[in-house]
Amino acid sequence: MPDATVARLPQYLRALTVLAERGTETVSSEALAAAAGVGSAKLRKDLSHLGSYGTRGVGYEVARLVQQISEHLGLTQRWSVVIIGIGNLGHALAGYGGFASRGFGVVGLFDDSPAVVGKRVNGLVVRPLAQFEAAVADERPTIAVLAVPAAVAQRVCDRVVATGVSSVLNFAPVVLQVPEGVHVRKVDLASELQILAFHEQRRAALARAARLVPGAAPAGRGTSGEPEAAAVAGVVR
Repeated sequence: MPDATVARLPQYLRALTVLAERGTETVSSEALAAAAGVGSAKLRKDLSHLGSYGTRGVGYEVARLVQQISEHLGLTQRWSVVIIGIGNLGHALAGYGGFASRGFGVVGLFDDSPAVVGKRVNGLVVRPLAQFEAAVADERPTIAVLAVPAAVAQRVCDRVVATGVSSVLNFAPVVLQVPEGVHVRKVDLASELQILAFHEQRRAALARAARLVPGAAPAGRGTSGEPEAAAVAGVVR
């Protein structure tokens, strides 16, 4: 299954879960695609990798599709998670109630700050990082979440990988080097904000172009479906 398809499966599952909660039994590819924020052709191709093609004139069975996606994502079993770094972000992650409902159980919280160690967060006591290896041996987590500063992220990651944990979710703004067989997912909140800032800046430039250039298309897209690059260039220069 292509990585891009795997990345979209949680979007489909989230949309399907909402539909199931509303009592919806079947859904068309167009309606599901709209709820997930993708094109219907892409959705149908993605779901074909699951062996699910829907029924012409009826669509997809919501409950069955939820089960299929959950199985492919490994959500029919419970995954143990540890969080390292219980600052503001780590504290918020530790307190998030959505993990349990999606098959993830947080079994350990770790930090090396005396100001944090010993405190209880969402029923778990924050333990010193010095106890990490022993805790892993006892609890056998499968996923480690790193919410540590960039300066120590690689060192902490090396320590995590040395215990045999092979899946890491990294919130530190740094690229981690890991051995083959270890999978790292990076979440960079600052980068996401910068991307949004780019789109806001472009939207503002298009709006100025529409006001200043006679006959310019409304801000957003031109008649070809692409931004009015020439008009924007004229305003930006």
